[in-house]
Amino acid sequence: MGINILGMGKYVPEQVLTNDDFKRFIDTNDEWIRTRTGIVSRPMAGWEPTWYMGKLAALQAIERAGIAPEDIGLVISTTATADFHTPSMASVIQYETGAVNAGAFDLNAACTGFVYALDTARRFLETDRTMKYVLVVANESLSRFLDFTDRGSCILFGDGAAAAVVEYSDKLFTSALGSQGEGGKYLYARSMQIAPEVQTEAPEDFTSDYAETPLHKLFQNGKEVYKFAVQALPKSFELAAAKAGLTKDDIDWFIPHQANIRIIETAAKKLDAPMDKFIITLDHYGNTSSASIPLALNEAVEKGVVKRGQKLALIGFGAGLTYGGIIMEY
Repeated sequence: MGINILGMGKYVPEQVLTNDDFKRFIDTNDEWIRTRTGIVSRPMAGWEPTWYMGKLAALQAIERAGIAPEDIGLVISTTATADFHTPSMASVIQYETGAVNAGAFDLNAACTGFVYALDTARRFLETDRTMKYVLVVANESLSRFLDFTDRGSCILFGDGAAAAVVEYSDKLFTSALGSQGEGGKYLYARSMQIAPEVQTEAPEDFTSDYAETPLHKLFQNGKEVYKFAVQALPKSFELAAAKAGLTKDDIDWFIPHQANIRIIETAAKKLDAPMDKFIITLDHYGNTSSASIPLALNEAVEKGVVKRGQKLALIGFGAGLTYGGIIMEY
């Protein structure tokens, strides 16, 4: 009981920030960034809101799927960088794409969002057989949450969106989702501060795990996130694979979250899987959070690298700290 991806779409801003561009305002250079991350350039949103990028990716996915928007039963947006606290990005995209009969909600699992959303879509399609299609939209504007004085984090992230129209299918599908909430303090961005007078009445450790950082600015403990990621990537695959009795040798393509080339290389060694089976796009997209896996999948499909009938391992990990893996037939 799985899903079939009928069509995919993407949108990335025309504005691009190269490694050399960072030399204008922080102490870094192209070699330092490239050798440590694998990133060369990343798209950066200018005037484009998060919902707008999601809308254009969604419209392309709907067109490629060859369906009518009115037949979509649910819209899930995976953004961690919404333009509003409310309404949801999914509701805005639902209206903008003409999916007039669809329910809509946002799902925030940070960089693991697309994996969580695909699994959620499958469960809706399985339990409500009157629902024809689910539209999953991963749309992120990380650049608006970056601290551009922190050279360790601001160089990593890019903006963009990718979308998929999925339907119920009897194709292979197995998944495993998880979270290590105690690690939330290693990667976060505040949306509001707690008033000092409230804090004084709270338990002493109420905010001690989370440093006082500027509102809406991303904080990352790079060392701790790296230690988590190199374990979470192989663990996510192994948990999902065990449910279906599969091994790494059964997989045609691994499509991991595009965070850092060193993380992917280390995880590949732990899995004893060759790097030439990993789809890599972070060199020109950077880390686009929940959009990174579908952007990589979309590009691989467009280039004819990923073909129908192949087995894919989609593996996410990110803030939360969340992790998750899906093994599916494309």
